[in-house]
Amino acid sequence: MLLHSTVIQGEIDKMKIDSQVSDIISKVTDGYFLTRDEIVFLLKINPHSPDAGFVMASADAINRATSGNKAEVHAQIGVNLSPCPKNCSFCAFASKNQIFKEKNELSVEEVTEMALRAEADGANAIFLMTTGDYSFDQFTEISKEVRTMLKPDTVMIANVGDFANKEAKQLGEAGYTGIYHAVRMGEGRETNIDPQTRLNTVRVAQENGLLIGTCVEPIGPEHSLEEIAEKTLIGREMKPCYSGAMRRISIPGSEMEKHGMISEYRMAYLVSVVRLAMGRNLVGNCTHEPNILGATSGANLFWAEVGTNPRDTEADTSKGRGLDVGSCMEMFKEADFAMVQGPSVIYSENNVP
Repeated sequence: MLLHSTVIQGEIDKMKIDSQVSDIISKVTDGYFLTRDEIVFLLKINPHSPDAGFVMASADAINRATSGNKAEVHAQIGVNLSPCPKNCSFCAFASKNQIFKEKNELSVEEVTEMALRAEADGANAIFLMTTGDYSFDQFTEISKEVRTMLKPDTVMIANVGDFANKEAKQLGEAGYTGIYHAVRMGEGRETNIDPQTRLNTVRVAQENGLLIGTCVEPIGPEHSLEEIAEKTLIGREMKPCYSGAMRRISIPGSEMEKHGMISEYRMAYLVSVVRLAMGRNLVGNCTHEPNILGATSGANLFWAEVGTNPRDTEADTSKGRGLDVGSCMEMFKEADFAMVQGPSVIYSENNVP
């Protein structure tokens, strides 16, 4: 008993926040951006220490103050399945992972029905997602039909492969407000895509008036703190309307499966560091997959998912990993957030740094 008491007292004696951590948090609250070294310093902190608790609480406080304590749920509809030649090692669609061996596409009627349901359930934005090899012309044609069925102010976001200036114009003409795009962890190493190609897509999208949402993803135990910091800074340089962090979900039989996965707790800590690194004024910060820990550590954006999902072995993710709009909202309410009503505030020109 005495030994146990001594250990407890020792831990209590250590419950003093490191001055360097306090200085870094003060820098963010004063409106300055963190350096690469400062981000790495935060990433190195023991996630179960008082310092980590202070980092997570600070990210949560900044996030709530900036967003007015309001959260959003965006609905993502996976339009197609195919053995994708981009071969991202972490993706269920990768042809080399042999999860899905045949092409399967939703009809425009199915996509429209899912979009209308998400809109009725209160989703603040509707995402349409495809594999990297899906026909761009077909995507924009479907998008135009969906657009005509939704309310005029409903925000639509494209989550598609890389494209050039012509395709960026097509997205705008189809009624899209913005895109989701990221230079993923291991890009060019675990994927067949050059990181510069991803950045070129972001550039042409912005030149054509499309807003950018991004994320540090997909993070696994195999990734170094330096790479996490690097991808955080790449995201910040995009001047996005939100960032955040997502963990890699193991795909059975994939070469990444051997690495295992980081915990939701670790993910929540990474979300808090990314939130701080993005600066004081950004309204949006996401985590995926939805979880309450993330909502209390600096995230105010979740995704509900239907259709296909690159992290799921189910062809219809609503029968697998995907959560619906109501479930995501309930998590935010349990984390004491109010929900944005109507169109996304995060995907707004007023929210771009």
